[in-house]
Amino acid sequence: MTFSIVGRDPRTGDVGVAVASKFLAVGALVPFVRGGVGAVATQSFVNPTFGPVGLDRLAQGHAPAQVRAQFESEDAGIVQRQFGLVDASGRSATFTGPGCHAWAGGVAAENVAIQGNILAGPEVVDAMLAAWEAEVGAALPWRLLRALQAGDVAGGDRRGRQSAALLCAGPGRGYGGLTDDWVNLRADDHADPCGELERLLGVFDLLFGRPETTREFTVEELGWLRRTLVVQGYAPQLPEGPWDPATEAAAWALYGTENLEERWVPGGQVDPVALAYLRRQFGT
Repeated sequence: MTFSIVGRDPRTGDVGVAVASKFLAVGALVPFVRGGVGAVATQSFVNPTFGPVGLDRLAQGHAPAQVRAQFESEDAGIVQRQFGLVDASGRSATFTGPGCHAWAGGVAAENVAIQGNILAGPEVVDAMLAAWEAEVGAALPWRLLRALQAGDVAGGDRRGRQSAALLCAGPGRGYGGLTDDWVNLRADDHADPCGELERLLGVFDLLFGRPETTREFTVEELGWLRRTLVVQGYAPQLPEGPWDPATEAAAWALYGTENLEERWVPGGQVDPVALAYLRRQFGT
């Protein structure tokens, strides 16, 4: 009783799922992703084994269409199941069992599969596909979210709203570059779950996004930073003049406390996004 989109960014190889439903904590059951392998959404009288099993089969080289056929032949409850898959090369598949509650259906194309059941109508899937195609060039999490929001605006789950989730993975995308697991956001019980997901993704981009540009601190900015570090207790005092090891150590501690370590740049360089946030937090 859900609508979802699984997608792949052909530029980066990132894969992900966005999903919404009148169902508590839909993100706990529907979306599954694995960097370098693919993404699966399993819904409608969910068989949650479709997620890990589907990813394992994609990792073994099975095409999404083959995985779909395997699930159809193996699952006794397949008539009430619905799922979508995309693999690391952009091949996709979607399936809607004939026993799914109306309106139910989906569409699959290169790099994307969209599906839903108990929807307001086929216009939900159509709106999602149009939004996905209109957002070419956007980062995958935002592209998936815009498609999900378009489905929500078009009527979404005809029973109403309750939860939404966004799950993405990509090579080295995770925290510290140490994992492929990237975005993992959920609105488990919310009056406007797609709107809440947008807010969360904005916070995620601030705290866990990596610098797109960097530059040296200006003299004024460095003076402000040193004063702030002393006032906030990160150093008893700091020297004037060029960037120095004491300022670096104190600034690194501040970034860690503010959860900005992914935006940290050493050696007197700064990410303008992080600096703007710190100046909002501690005054200019």
